[in-house]
Amino acid sequence: MPFDVHRFSFPIKVLRNLNPQGFAANHNQAFAYAAGRFFCVMNPDIRIASNPFPGLIGCLHSASVGVVAPLVLSESGIMEDSARRFPTPIKILCKAFGGCKGGDYALSNEPIFPDWVGGMFMLFPEDIFAKLGGFDERFFLYYEDVDLCARLYLLGYDVVLCPDAKVTHHAHRSSHRSVRYLSWHLASMMRFFCSGVFRQTCWRKLKKRWV
Repeated sequence: MPFDVHRFSFPIKVLRNLNPQGFAANHNQAFAYAAGRFFCVMNPDIRIASNPFPGLIGCLHSASVGVVAPLVLSESGIMEDSARRFPTPIKILCKAFGGCKGGDYALSNEPIFPDWVGGMFMLFPEDIFAKLGGFDERFFLYYEDVDLCARLYLLGYDVVLCPDAKVTHHAHRSSHRSVRYLSWHLASMMRFFCSGVFRQTCWRKLKKRWV
């Protein structure tokens, strides 16, 4: 069924690229047209049964919060691992060989403060997204959400997951089936691990442990 902007009670602007753009570039382009107090990043495979925005905006009450995200459920209603600690090469290898199973955080009814949240659904105060300069467009697909949350961390902002807000994710897991998507995933992973953002984040985490 074609997308019909006239079916909605509010104005919608559709942006079409002459050539395919990456996740970061597409959302930065959308932000250039945004005019509200908040900017929402939401994948097309997200489904919303009830309005998550009152709960999400409630979690943005503090000026220290840089981004909020809802609790993400799979199609079968199982909680997805969408709130995590920053990845490291050791942790990636651990997962690749069948270790490091389970989530990084114990989810409950209270907001949690993870290192990063998945880019399938993120809500930013408009001024903070602008302050960051948006997503890093050198990431074509994957890890742009990790990089952005790491930059928020370096600027002293919190990342918050608000369990009162819930959405459903019809995940495609393309990198599990497609060599092309897997290559993008690996390239983005290496770009992040070789970046100054990753080095600064690791250094700050180590300093906190020593203090």
